[in-house]
Amino acid sequence: MAWEASESAMHPTMKLVKLGRWITPAVLAVPLLLSLLAIEAVRAVRKAGYIVYVGTYTRQQSRGIYAFRFDPASGKAISLGLAAETTHPSFLALHPKGGFLYAVNEVATFTGQNSGSITAFAVDPETGHLNLLNLVSSLGTSPCHLTVDRSGRLLFVANYGGGSVAALPIQKDGRLVAASGFVQHKGSSINSRRQQGPHAHQVVLSPDNRFALVPDLGLDQVLVYRIDIGKGTLVLNAGGTAKLEPGSGPRHLAFHPGGRFAYLINELGNTVTVFAYDPKNGILRELQTLSTLPKDFAGTSYCAEIAVHPSGRFLYGSNRGHDSIAVFGIQPGKGTLAFTEHVATQGKNPRSFAMDPTGDYLFAANQDTGNVVLFRIDPQTGRLTPTGETLEVPMPVCVTFLDAG
Repeated sequence: MAWEASESAMHPTMKLVKLGRWITPAVLAVPLLLSLLAIEAVRAVRKAGYIVYVGTYTRQQSRGIYAFRFDPASGKAISLGLAAETTHPSFLALHPKGGFLYAVNEVATFTGQNSGSITAFAVDPETGHLNLLNLVSSLGTSPCHLTVDRSGRLLFVANYGGGSVAALPIQKDGRLVAASGFVQHKGSSINSRRQQGPHAHQVVLSPDNRFALVPDLGLDQVLVYRIDIGKGTLVLNAGGTAKLEPGSGPRHLAFHPGGRFAYLINELGNTVTVFAYDPKNGILRELQTLSTLPKDFAGTSYCAEIAVHPSGRFLYGSNRGHDSIAVFGIQPGKGTLAFTEHVATQGKNPRSFAMDPTGDYLFAANQDTGNVVLFRIDPQTGRLTPTGETLEVPMPVCVTFLDAG
């Protein structure tokens, strides 16, 4: 079996051993087993359903994080109401074991200091309610993204306003402790309004949990850090920084399930950049950049979210202004993109979207119209069709899923 042919079926966290262009039979048996386990997991989710958590900006009527119980078999959702009251929980992340949820509080002041905060919650799987564990400093203003490493021992946060990244240890009871690692970005780029200084916008961990990739909108760079989970530290990876076209404004990045490609959405440039990824050395190499907007669109728009379908065959990106999801097909083996369609999100300012664990649905969060619109994903083409189901949430900006089984 050739390397290219087998990659799309491999589990994203699998460490692969390549001998030339071939993989040993013993190594092939492991991803096959993991693929079968993944199929069984999806079947279980389809049967049990899951809880959908929606993070918001707490302006207008919003009070925090909202929850819904969703049945993927019927495509119907039931509101569970306010899961937790907290300020500007604009991005959410679940612990790998599912018992804890973490939220950024996108603010500029915390306990009198110039910093945002992170809130830790314990999840009640029966009711969806989130029970407060503790709050800690993010060590920078306006934290906008966070993620938990695959071992569940470390949380990483990107501070947009502060232009920095921090790593915080997670205790066994889910509580967070003070940051063990911190990196301050420096520099600027050509957009005098948006790029006067650094703006770390996301932290994405490599599939092998060895590197942290940080798109910085203010620097037009993706900075790559080597991470030490035991020590809780980040060290800049020599030669790993990817530089973008000036004025691009990189925002979010997503890996292909096979781990050899990464996709970056550029907020200011309204583009997607495709990279080949070297997993051994943590290095990105640009392959392709293309627009997320129609050629005849003359209005103002800014990109926001990006995601790769679990099958590895399709890529999605959101346009705020054009108010659409751009759909692309991914070329097998090459990783490059081919445009498929634009689909209106049936609302304004789709700041975020997410695909459910089954890969059957896409939830588009329209911030300015207070609605999360559900789309069915065609498994053959990746095209989106509205299901008619809408979740009413004030100022929704993040969607995540908890297996209810």
